[in-house]
Amino acid sequence: MIVIISIAMKVRWRTVLLHQCVLLLAYLVITIDAVPIDIDKTKVKEEEHVDSAKVDNPDTGLYYDAYLRQVIDVLETDKHFREKLQTADIEEIKSGKLSKELDLVSHHVRTKLDELKRQEVARLRMLIKAKIDSFQDSGIDHQALLQQFEHLNHNNPHTFEAKDLDMLIKAATSDLENYDKARHEEFKQYEMMKEHERREYLKTLDEEKRRQEEAKYEEQKKKHADHPKVNHPGSKDQLKEVWEEADGLDPNDFDPKTFFKLHDVNTDGFLDEQELEALFTKELEKVYDPKNEEDDMIEMEEERLRMREHVMNEVDINKDRLVTLEEFLRSTEKKEFLEPDSWETLDQQQMFTEEDLKEYESHISQQENELHLQALELQKKKEELQRQQDQLQAQRQELEQAVQQMEKKKLQQGHPPSGPNGELKFNPPGEQPIANVESHPAGGVQPLSPGSIPVQDAARPEHVQTHA
Repeated sequence: MIVIISIAMKVRWRTVLLHQCVLLLAYLVITIDAVPIDIDKTKVKEEEHVDSAKVDNPDTGLYYDAYLRQVIDVLETDKHFREKLQTADIEEIKSGKLSKELDLVSHHVRTKLDELKRQEVARLRMLIKAKIDSFQDSGIDHQALLQQFEHLNHNNPHTFEAKDLDMLIKAATSDLENYDKARHEEFKQYEMMKEHERREYLKTLDEEKRRQEEAKYEEQKKKHADHPKVNHPGSKDQLKEVWEEADGLDPNDFDPKTFFKLHDVNTDGFLDEQELEALFTKELEKVYDPKNEEDDMIEMEEERLRMREHVMNEVDINKDRLVTLEEFLRSTEKKEFLEPDSWETLDQQQMFTEEDLKEYESHISQQENELHLQALELQKKKEELQRQQDQLQAQRQELEQAVQQMEKKKLQQGHPPSGPNGELKFNPPGEQPIANVESHPAGGVQPLSPGSIPVQDAARPEHVQTHA
């Protein structure tokens, strides 16, 4: 099934690069505090050093996020490797040239990396086993299944080698490059789902109510589109608005260099993706309000993602997903910065065609048919189990009736009743109920209680035999 509902999470995209490893992975992210909007910063103070150990790193969205961060933290403790990172470029890292420097790190660092890899392999094996056990499978080949994970060398699960670092870099690079693309596709699915559900709901209404719903829908679309002008992301007008309204500074004193330093919140010398996205909050508030029924907050996050991507494409020259001061100042000299085109919001664009919607509905219909068949199969199994249960219940009742009839016959024949498990019930000696003692004719022999011996027999010598 298409997991579209997961896009409903209303959090900001978490792909912010981690500066400490920018030359190592190029696409890792670090967290930042929100851009201050209520402090009047009339003067930019000297940047204070931020202790990286106190900065909480957000999740990159990768399934091996924790392993990735732990490897980076360990590598940064080696002085030689850290110096190589500072002098290496992106192409050297992507090509795997930097991974060869792993052979020169200290033995203590290599030991820690080995332990991290063993823990990651154990974690992956546990996940694989849990998944397969849920299907009640046996004979698991963990080594073969580990091949599906491309961020480590599964052929050597005990030692962290240069190949492991190379695979980790390439896997993280590829996964994060496709991250935004996957988000856009999920949003498209979400929009088609909304339209499909709306049309299906209209089919359930009569003509009058359908007309009312259509009128309400058009009214909400018109109300949503009626918003103030949205400045082009990254343009001078857009940045000056942040300078004035968010930072509380005089718009006539706008200075790009000061603006860059002011919004480089973690003072690492870069504007990362999350710091850029924070600049678009004012523009998004013009279009989206969580209190309005017609405003979809999921669409707002898609709009934020589009704005960030646009600025990165215009400003990020070396495509490392970080904006340096030099790149930022160079962008302010372009014509697009001073005289930008108008920005089209999502409500002004067509997110999908009728052909796309038909294909989506066909896929949904196929899924519904498959679920219907599965439901019928489960219903048949349920009915079969119920039939078997009814048969067992009927057999149990027949057995109980047969046991009751046997007990009744025993009582009629003068036999003591049986116990719950069929054993005979004997009364203790001398305590046989009167109701069970039969009358004997005069001179008849009374039945003796178990263990009792007649007096005359007890006094008879042992050598005297009684014959019939």
